Amino acid sequence: MAAGSNQLNGAEAFVRMLQLHGVRHIFGLCGDTSLPFYDALYRLDHGIEHVLTRDERSAAYMADGYARVTGKVGICEAPSGGGATYILPGIVEASESSIPVLGITSDISTTARGRFALTELDQESLFKPLTKYSSVIDRADRLPAEVRAAFRAMTTARPGAAHLGLPFDVQKDEVPEAYIWADEALGRFPAWPVAPDPQAVETLLDVLLSAKKPLIICGGAVVIAGGEGALGIFAEALDIPVATTISGQGSLPETHPLAVGVVGSNGGIAATRAVVQSSDLIFFIGCRAGSVTTERWCFPAPGTRVVHLDVDPSVIGANYRTEAALLADARLGLNALNVALDERGAVATTFDGKKRAGGARARKAAYFAELSASNDVPIRPERLVAELRAVLPDDAVVIADPGTPCPYLSAFYELRETGRHFWSNRAHGALGYSMSAAVGAWYGRPSAKIVAVMGDGSFGFTVGELETIVRQKVPLTMVVCSNAAFGWIKAGQRSGFDERYFSVDFDRTHHAGVAEAFGVKAWRVADPAALRAVLGAAVEHDGPALVDVICQPLHEARAPVSEWVA
Repeated sequence: MAAGSNQLNGAEAFVRMLQLHGVRHIFGLCGDTSLPFYDALYRLDHGIEHVLTRDERSAAYMADGYARVTGKVGICEAPSGGGATYILPGIVEASESSIPVLGITSDISTTARGRFALTELDQESLFKPLTKYSSVIDRADRLPAEVRAAFRAMTTARPGAAHLGLPFDVQKDEVPEAYIWADEALGRFPAWPVAPDPQAVETLLDVLLSAKKPLIICGGAVVIAGGEGALGIFAEALDIPVATTISGQGSLPETHPLAVGVVGSNGGIAATRAVVQSSDLIFFIGCRAGSVTTERWCFPAPGTRVVHLDVDPSVIGANYRTEAALLADARLGLNALNVALDERGAVATTFDGKKRAGGARARKAAYFAELSASNDVPIRPERLVAELRAVLPDDAVVIADPGTPCPYLSAFYELRETGRHFWSNRAHGALGYSMSAAVGAWYGRPSAKIVAVMGDGSFGFTVGELETIVRQKVPLTMVVCSNAAFGWIKAGQRSGFDERYFSVDFDRTHHAGVAEAFGVKAWRVADPAALRAVLGAAVEHDGPALVDVICQPLHEARAPVSEWVA
């Protein structure tokens, strides 16, 4: 405690503000400018666990994964200079994915600015256009209010990330203890959810019921808002089929009679696209109707009737003319629609939702069965997905890196429960995400089996965190799809540039050997007949485990990516 019984220093005040917002985990990496903050974490009784990472990018991805499975704000921290630039990719990914992550950076003293101090950087300007809130706190007495503002921005309306910078001298200056208070409800998201205008609810229902073959497409907002139950009630009441984006998976079990599966250019296939094409009205729920979901705004075709429910007004009408809109939290919006339907009494429809969805699922299952049963070598990614599904419990959490894992898992790994059980970093698609995000997910949901699936390109980005995983005794199951290439780019060179392969191939790493050197139990598999047994052993292992799978490269495969399909 700073001098004077009613004073704290800035670092102490910051720790107390995190504590009051319900923070229990921080992921981060130390630096000179962070010393007062670290000292406060060491000395105070706060109940917060600090997880030391080996890379600031990883700290942000861990905070992201933690937030996704807990519904709490994820916290990451980094020092000034390079640390602030390294943490930025994870902050951007979280913010664009509507996931609240607070990026804390320490900074040089305010008195050192403009004097060529080591690591000087305009942090506020760096983070401001990429977050919902960014502030470098120049006065210690402003610190509590800035923390409250950041949490309020992150968790209300459309959730997103924030950044706070802590200059070295501000961390040591005094803060009156009376300034230290918080609303713990703002430590979870979505906080203060907004319900829709009742008249807008009736208008949207009228438009929806005037269609002949409507389709719901859910983005990530249903799971974020906890609206899965309300969605199921609504879809069942009207017999409307439900498709999802990758981020929307878990809105409805993929075994549900109304479930279509993933649509779009990544993870969608011809069978799911056909449902979009045959629909005369699309109901987007918490979905931005961006380039991947709509295959560059081709499906649904321009002119298709659209209604939209979203908490962000800038999304509605941005890409498709919208006949009716609800500006609301996804859960509260769906609840309002269900109440309005109940008040109307029995509504008979001829939407044929179960028939349309069931036909798409059957065609998709047949397509997948042919490929997943293959004994080809290198091992087909479809075979890997099938064997993973066979050995994992339904409540497992699977996190896929971009590249080889994302399209195959999103298309074919069947989610049998609602909620957050699968995701990929779809906002910006940086490599090296899944291993670190899986660490954060385990801290948030330690009772679940957590699985990270990555390509060998991604493994190279994040391999240093194997030390963190072993040191922290995190019982992850990690799977590497080894094909010795930046496969997504190579597949694009095949489909769009006449197989002019340039600077996309690298030497194959013995990933199992690398993992063993860090102390991870590891296997290498090249024979598809051995794959299930090895994956089962890895899942059952009581510590961190890695399976190195020699996989078919993407440019030789039949990946569910529409731009590669002739």
